[in-house]
Amino acid sequence: MKYIVVIGDGMADYPIEELGGKTPLQVANKPNMDEIARKGKCGLLTTIPEGMNAGSDTANLSILGYDPRKYYTGRGPLEAASIGVELGKSDIAFRCNLITEKDGFIADYCADHITTNEARELILALDEKLDVGKFYPGVSYRHLFVLPDGGNVICTPPHDVIGEEIKKHMIKPSNNPVAKTLNGMTIESKEVLARHPVNKKRESVGKNPANMIWLWGQGKRPDMPTLKEKYDISGAVISAVDLIKGIGAYAGMEVVDVPGATGYYDTNYRGKAVHALKALEEVDYVYLHVESIDEASHAGDLEMKIKTIEEFDEKVLGTLLDSGSEFTIAVLPDHLTPIKTKTHAPEPVPFAVCSPGDGGDGIKFDENSCKNGSVGKLEGEEFMRFLLRH
Repeated sequence: MKYIVVIGDGMADYPIEELGGKTPLQVANKPNMDEIARKGKCGLLTTIPEGMNAGSDTANLSILGYDPRKYYTGRGPLEAASIGVELGKSDIAFRCNLITEKDGFIADYCADHITTNEARELILALDEKLDVGKFYPGVSYRHLFVLPDGGNVICTPPHDVIGEEIKKHMIKPSNNPVAKTLNGMTIESKEVLARHPVNKKRESVGKNPANMIWLWGQGKRPDMPTLKEKYDISGAVISAVDLIKGIGAYAGMEVVDVPGATGYYDTNYRGKAVHALKALEEVDYVYLHVESIDEASHAGDLEMKIKTIEEFDEKVLGTLLDSGSEFTIAVLPDHLTPIKTKTHAPEPVPFAVCSPGDGGDGIKFDENSCKNGSVGKLEGEEFMRFLLRH
């Protein structure tokens, strides 16, 4: 059997007053998700182990069948793998956001979704001017910083503290020598970035400048078995997000690049589905991840969240289901990203798994309906074992 797992990042939500107490999944027009749920087996999945942060890193590791409590070391090293950065045993890799600082506050965690080309110029300028560690350019606002012998420090994701004072969320402990060095570099980054021509041009056309860095998601290289070693299957991963590509790389999966895949609202939805079908001709399992819904959720944009759910359903799932190919398909979010809070939440997510000839639960795909699915509630890597039985 062949398998496609399709992730709508951050799709799940809490009931919303403006929607009459319903969630975006409940009101969106999503006939393909509903068909998978109607014809397949449904339930709830806990993707965030108790006591761990509700991150895309831990959630996607869980879905792929890797217990984050055993294999998760930080987001940074996963993104390092995606861009081909080899980490030494003592290296600490950090996710490096380009953010907008205004009057001492975090005004924007992504600098108006700065373009990759603009961001590359800024990251290379930082690498030239700052001599603490090594900067590596990534995609849009998402980049990498590697520090030899980094030690233990505590960092805060910038999207969790939008609108809050920077000084309250600097790297801790404040008296730690490494934290002091990195916090000093963060402040110094503004001196480099604020006067850079890229930001001068952005400000001249009314865009937020990428005028400061923000380090978080730090960790050392993880030691993971491949998907082949763990489940005796070959796999491919499709995503515009370095984090997801990095998880796939450590899992020994083929990383498939899709032209026009941006991780934002303008992403190439259909292209991802087409490349997934092509990859499935060569491998047993494809993990297809779409980020745009999560971006709308972090922005607190309810209208856009519903729109991106509908585009995901029509252009990704519709293309897969209309292909005529035979495979087991699963659809689920990796975590909740509620519009109300604009950040990730750890509650269980709905899932549906549909196999050719399988009896279905006859329900719709949403947080409430899937509670009543025949599978019940699964924990972490139980999902992968359930999937591979179909």
